[in-house]
Amino acid sequence: MKNSKGNNNQELTKIRLDKWLWAARFYRTRTLAKQAIESGRVHYGGSRVKTSKEISIGDELTIRQGSATAMTEKTVIVEALSAQRGNATAAEILYSETEESVNRRAYYAEQRKLANLARPDNKPNKKERRDLQRFKNNQ
Repeated sequence: MKNSKGNNNQELTKIRLDKWLWAARFYRTRTLAKQAIESGRVHYGGSRVKTSKEISIGDELTIRQGSATAMTEKTVIVEALSAQRGNATAAEILYSETEESVNRRAYYAEQRKLANLARPDNKPNKKERRDLQRFKNNQ
């Protein structure tokens, strides 16, 4: 009897990009992976791709994740292919991040941390607000 999902005994040689991103746990659902690809957050070989792009082992992908203020960009090399989503340790086997990408993300994380140092830890209380107002008026 033939399996409805195809022959699982053979190793995958190619897989759709949206399915791999979902299996590698970059996105929670395949729909979110598809939206990210269509909006240009996923690049293959330095250019935008379509959702149905088939990738293979050794391909290099650039993936941008996060909000506009905390955007992270990862450059990963596809190490293995899987059509099934597993746990986080299984997903780590599917790709490796380049050294340059790791250093770049660490640098930008440090810059975001330094930018937050300019903000006070708490709001001024009533006395401090009065002192600030007096200081502004005297100048």
